[in-house]
Amino acid sequence: MFCPFCNHRESRVLESRLTTENSVRRRRECEGCGKRFTTYEKLETVQFLVVKRSGIREPYIRDKLRAGISRACAKTTVTAEQIDDLVDSVENELLASGRREVAASMLGEIGLRLLSNLDQVAYVRFASVYRQFRSIEDFIAELNLLRAEGAAPSVVLHGAKGDKER
Repeated sequence: MFCPFCNHRESRVLESRLTTENSVRRRRECEGCGKRFTTYEKLETVQFLVVKRSGIREPYIRDKLRAGISRACAKTTVTAEQIDDLVDSVENELLASGRREVAASMLGEIGLRLLSNLDQVAYVRFASVYRQFRSIEDFIAELNLLRAEGAAPSVVLHGAKGDKER
């Protein structure tokens, strides 16, 4: 870190704080001239392109993924912090893949896998939008898939002819 006053290369950190913008504020003192200055450090995120089903490429927008997951988690016990952690996990998997272009389907599948471990209702809601459910049979098939994986309890459908376990 170069001193803004004397251009000396060495400085010592006196204080560090995490700011509300997810950056780190550091108060420094130059070892050359002794003057103090403040720096802000922010992690540079890798920019991904998301390839849609239609083939259109658009920049990855964290808030868009977060909004979709938040809608799926509405009126569940999932907290905002858990949603942020889930989105962080999706991004970490994308970073680990080393890809600069990611299919929207890959984002959806990672989100579904992580949601299935977090909240089953949110999982089914997200799946219904992501997989474009068109009928009740689509929901039942997804619930049966969850049950087969051992993640969901039996589903009891209530009908006019009595209760029927699925």
